[in-house]
Amino acid sequence: MSKKEKKVRIKLIRSRFGRIKNHKASLSGLGLKKINQIVEVDATPENMGMINQVKYLLEVEEL
Repeated sequence: MSKKEKKVRIKLIRSRFGRIKNHKASLSGLGLKKINQIVEVDATPENMGMINQVKYLLEVEEL
């Protein structure tokens, strides 16, 4: 199957320091380490759950 996956572009706009352990782990799982870093991830339920958990730190754009 060559079904095209939806992608999401996320940008870290607030610092990860001083956050609870689970939120830091979600940011690491998404591949975000530095402020203003942009990554593109697949819009899987797992990734969307992590994005939803730390949405107050992110800027999200659907592609």
